[in-house]
Amino acid sequence: MAQELNVRVARKHVEAVDICSFELVSVEGSALPAFAAGSHIDVGLSNGLTRQYSLCNDPTESHRYVIGVLKDPSSRGGSRAMHEQVREGDVLRISAPKNHFPLRDGARRHLLLAGGIGVTPLLCMAERLAAAGEDFALHYCTRSRTRAAFVDRIGSAAFASSVTFHFDDEPARKLDLDALIGVPQAGVHLYVCGPRGFMDWVLGTARARGWPPEQLHFEYFGADVAKLESDGSFEVQFARSGRVVVVTKDQTVLEALTQAGVDVPFSCEQGVCGTCVTRVLAGEPEHRDMFLTPDEQAANDRFAPCCSRSKSARLVLDL
Repeated sequence: MAQELNVRVARKHVEAVDICSFELVSVEGSALPAFAAGSHIDVGLSNGLTRQYSLCNDPTESHRYVIGVLKDPSSRGGSRAMHEQVREGDVLRISAPKNHFPLRDGARRHLLLAGGIGVTPLLCMAERLAAAGEDFALHYCTRSRTRAAFVDRIGSAAFASSVTFHFDDEPARKLDLDALIGVPQAGVHLYVCGPRGFMDWVLGTARARGWPPEQLHFEYFGADVAKLESDGSFEVQFARSGRVVVVTKDQTVLEALTQAGVDVPFSCEQGVCGTCVTRVLAGEPEHRDMFLTPDEQAANDRFAPCCSRSKSARLVLDL
């Protein structure tokens, strides 16, 4: 991780079923680097994994970072380690904040839609928008009340009246997405974060209603790396040395590069975080990431080697 920081877990708190929050402070007791709403940090774990977690506290705070972590039943080791191994007083190695999910300046109104643990970056946005006197609404959707995190914090927040809870097991409180989204209006921006199914539902509904891409903002927490029966082998060439490596049908490009001794930074291995995105100088990638926008994918000058493949027989990479 670039620009690493040592932080201590000052508090670990159960927020809801399978969700814990972690308050992180500088080991030296100094101020932490500033961050903007929508930012996340990379957290290095003792098992060698690195995972991304959104900052959910007030972005004006410099004495701490707060993250919320869902213990995912399909965890590949990250969330399980955070829940089962990390304790108060432990020291963690983290990155400085990064932001791929910023608020848009100059918007007339902000519509925030959170699914489950996807509330974390949107809570930070709500803090920022409320402090700035911006017009916004936060709709927080969970399977049940017991799975809604940060309820006490939201209830006592200055923006409490701008938050609406929706629970799948309470029909009267289920989200009427069609009515909420309506038709696009100039200056109204929609932000969504949560499980992929929830996000696809929200974004698909908005796009069907004609919302333009520039008014839709989203951040995926995780994605299944697609493997298809039609996947075949292809070649990757390193532009600087001319060396060629074969990527087999059962390998990711990242695995082939690592096996060949090429040092490519990576983190999530799911096409979500953008850490491994690499320039493509020739060839046509087959994009399977959730990080690049549709326009960026269409340009075909970058791709995510952790999950994307090649439509052409060879990709030439800027390596």
